[in-house]
Amino acid sequence: MKNCRMFLFLAVACTFAVSGCVSSGKYQLKEQEATQLGSDLADLKQKYGALNKENDSLKSEVAKLKGNVAGLEKDKAKLTIDNKELNDLLKAKSDTLSKSITELRQKIADLEAENGRLKQEVANLQKVKEEEVKKVSKTLEEMTDKMKEQIAKGDLTIRELRGKLTVDMKAAVLFDLGKAEVKPEGIEVLNKMVDTFKSLQDKYIRIEGHTDNNPITGNLAKTYPTNWELSAARAINVTRYLQEQGVDPKILSAVAYGEYRPKPDADNNTREGQASNRRIEIILVNRDEPSSLPSAPQ
Repeated sequence: MKNCRMFLFLAVACTFAVSGCVSSGKYQLKEQEATQLGSDLADLKQKYGALNKENDSLKSEVAKLKGNVAGLEKDKAKLTIDNKELNDLLKAKSDTLSKSITELRQKIADLEAENGRLKQEVANLQKVKEEEVKKVSKTLEEMTDKMKEQIAKGDLTIRELRGKLTVDMKAAVLFDLGKAEVKPEGIEVLNKMVDTFKSLQDKYIRIEGHTDNNPITGNLAKTYPTNWELSAARAINVTRYLQEQGVDPKILSAVAYGEYRPKPDADNNTREGQASNRRIEIILVNRDEPSSLPSAPQ
C-alpha cells in the first residue's frame, strides 16, 4: 500500500518538474497515465480488500475445520477404544463358545458311544429274552404233553406269562381231603414233572400252598390249627418229594398262603370256587428273580 502511494507521488512530482520543459501534448499524455494509474490503484485496493475478506473467511473455515478434525480425532480415539473392547469381548465370547462347542461335541460323542453300547446291550438282552421265551415255550410244550390227561380232566392248568411258567393243580390231585401227605395218584403226577425240573439250569421252582376259607375243625385242628399250617405242610411235602427225586434243593422253595390268596375268578362262597382255591401252584421263575418273592394272584 505504501509503495503504491510513493509511486503516485513520484509520478506527480516528475510531471510538475518537467512541466516547464515539455509540450502540452506530452503533459496530457502523462496526465492520462496518472489517471490510469489511479484507476489501477483503486482496482488493486478493491481486490486487496476482497482478498483480505476471503482470507478471513478461509481462516474461519480452517479454524472450524480444525475444530471438526479435533472432534473427529476424539471420536476416532473413542471408536478405537470401543473397537478394542468389542474385539476383546468378542474374543472372550468366541473362546468361551469354542470351549462350549468342544465340550458339547465331546458330550455328543460320549452319548453316541453310550447309545451304541446301550443298543448293543438291548440287542443282547433281547436275544437272551428270546432264548428264555424259547426255553419256557419248550418246557411248556413238554409239560403240557406229559400232563395232557390231567389238563383234559380240568384238574390241572399250565400257563405262561412274561417268562414265568405256572402249573396250577387242584389239591385233590395230590392230597386227600384234610391231608398233607401226597397220595399215590399225586406221586404219579409229580413224577411226570421230575425229569423236566431236573433239567432246569436257569430257573427257580417255587411251590405254593393254597386253601379255601373253611376253618380247620375237629381232630384235624390238633395237627393243623389253621389253614396256614395245612397249606405250608402240603407245599413242604411236595418240595421234599421233588428233592428226593433228584431236583436240586438250591432251586426249590416252599411258600404257604393259606386262604389269603384266592383266585380272582374263584368265589369262596361257592363249592366250585372253594375247590378251585384248594390248590398247589408250582411256579418256574428266572433265577434273577428272588425265589421268596410272593406271586400276585393270577
